[in-house]
Amino acid sequence: MWNYKTPGIPDEYFERAEKVPITKEEVRTIQISKARLKPGQVVYDIGCGSGSISVEAALQVESSGKILAIDYDEKAIELTKKNAEKFQISNITTIFGNAKEKILELEQADAIFIGGTGGDTKEIVELSQNKLKSGGRIVIGTILIETLSAVLQILEKLQFEAVDITQVTISKSRKTTTGTMMLARNPVTIISASRV
Repeated sequence: MWNYKTPGIPDEYFERAEKVPITKEEVRTIQISKARLKPGQVVYDIGCGSGSISVEAALQVESSGKILAIDYDEKAIELTKKNAEKFQISNITTIFGNAKEKILELEQADAIFIGGTGGDTKEIVELSQNKLKSGGRIVIGTILIETLSAVLQILEKLQFEAVDITQVTISKSRKTTTGTMMLARNPVTIISASRV
């Protein structure tokens, strides 16, 4: 269905459900690039929502890699499964439950995406440190200033390296009766770093 190596699958290609978030196309593309993925890697997608990051990451790590998609919302897990099936991807394993508990049972990861965590991002970052291989990448998408502050503090405390903060504000075109206008979306701040 997506016959390209580059990330950036249009949002409308994904199955969607009310109240299940999706990481928007342009933000997703940047997050995927910050993870520096390659074939054969193990990747967590914590707070997988609709599974858009899982699908894009699965294409990057290819069939030799694996994605572990975690969410505490059953609708999100079902939607991630549907999208994996729609894109004919077989290397995504969905895990229903609280990430703070489930992460302890997982194998070591080369990259970890954290988003949509419901207020416990700091604790999940802390737990992720022990599950991330040396040199592994962590990528966190935030919309709240408080989350950004908490994440930066914990990354410093845990001595992550190469901490990068990128704020993205996207405007998308919309046709009107007289022309084309640009509509702004909410800014998203992407924090990425490497484990020592």
